[in-house]
Amino acid sequence: MKIALVDSGIGLLAAAAAVRRLRVDADLVLSSDPEGMPWGPRGADDVTGRALECARAAVAHRPDALIVACNTATVHALPALRAAFEPAVPVVGTVPAIKPAAAAGGSLAIWATPATTGSAYQRGLIAEFGNGAHITEVPCPGLADAVQYGDTAAVAAAVAAAAALTPAGARAIVLGCTHYELVADRIAAAVPGAVLYGSADAVAAQALRRAGSAARATGGGRIEVVLNGRSAPLPAAALAYAEGASLVTPATA
Repeated sequence: MKIALVDSGIGLLAAAAAVRRLRVDADLVLSSDPEGMPWGPRGADDVTGRALECARAAVAHRPDALIVACNTATVHALPALRAAFEPAVPVVGTVPAIKPAAAAGGSLAIWATPATTGSAYQRGLIAEFGNGAHITEVPCPGLADAVQYGDTAAVAAAVAAAAALTPAGARAIVLGCTHYELVADRIAAAVPGAVLYGSADAVAAQALRRAGSAARATGGGRIEVVLNGRSAPLPAAALAYAEGASLVTPATA
């Protein structure tokens, strides 16, 4: 089985590691756009064009399913990606885990990029899946960039700033950007007692379901990295995170 993932940067590592946990034999194609990162501030057409380029580079490796491991790209580009590649390659988007986080009610916060915070898209998800919970939208300027470049001091500063905006006693935090899942331990430490909700596990499981019986029965656990359409090694910053390091450790049953 081969699963491809696209994102602006290393935010795709969380979903890639989740796929590997579920299928240690799965081959992975990681296609990203470091030259255009971040996608959040870009317009819809620009994001769609860049996501399509990343996806074309990934699909050239003949995956059994394609994960759009980016909230921004899912918002703007998912219809175009599905039109371009389905039904031959199932395309799975990434949506913030508002529904499961809100299921128990109470107070929760959604940490997201400034472009996503307050957007019609996120407000629509809150209206549809908020379940009456008290929800605070928390912008996290600079956090995705800090994660992307492995800047631990900048990560700490951005997490502290977002924690200061999070209501005391918040029961849960929804991680509304895939990059944030890579520093979930630091976010949890900054907001003690809050349960964190990411999307990686659900997205990985859905991609494996969509790949279905048409997928190759086995793989070798290989990784192919594509940066702006060119084969490359895994970026050094990726290895600073447990998810990235896990992908270069020989898979064991």
